[in-house]
Amino acid sequence: MDHSGFSLAEQILERPDAVLQFQHIQKTLTEEKERRQEFYEWIQEDTKAEFINGEIVIHSPVKRRHWKVSDLLSSILSVYARINKLGSGGVEKVMISLTRNDYEPNLVFFSAEKAAAFADDQVLFPAPDFVVEIISRKTASIDRGIKKSDYALHGIREYWIIDPAKMRIEQYILPAGDQEYFPAKIHQYGHIIESYAIPGFAIPVEAVFEEAANVEALRSMMKG
Repeated sequence: MDHSGFSLAEQILERPDAVLQFQHIQKTLTEEKERRQEFYEWIQEDTKAEFINGEIVIHSPVKRRHWKVSDLLSSILSVYARINKLGSGGVEKVMISLTRNDYEPNLVFFSAEKAAAFADDQVLFPAPDFVVEIISRKTASIDRGIKKSDYALHGIREYWIIDPAKMRIEQYILPAGDQEYFPAKIHQYGHIIESYAIPGFAIPVEAVFEEAANVEALRSMMKG
């Protein structure tokens, strides 16, 4: 039988051992849930780690060009969001807890409506509206693979993958009601990147990589 177009569940239901397969999946997910709880108890504020498909992924220290990008983008986004009362952003250690996995993206942004529901002592957060990952050689496959799929499945409207080595930004936009991002728009020097999820937020690509361009963009933003 041709299984093209079938969901995974439908494909399993075609098998004579479907019950055994589902029992195995249920057992595995139950054990994974226990490990996830242990992960919450283990992780500390100074530990950069994520829980992905049942495994703890610990991230190594980042290079200067990585945290420079993080600092420049977070500062300009934070100012813009506060001036326009659009919501709240977070950097590096904000853990978003999705259906199965827990991630600590490099930058997240929540609309004002979502952020209003957060408590000051909250440590796990729902899917944001906007996510940024700054890739390295070690993280590229995860950022472009499981994370991109998971972010789309959970309705994260916009996803930027920033490559500090190539100085470019991949912008993924989620169509309304869909569960898969459009193919990426690639933004390089000389381009203006305009956010889909954050109303009116548009900056030159240089402002993410160069301090002088960042300051100039901030000044223009303040004048506006």
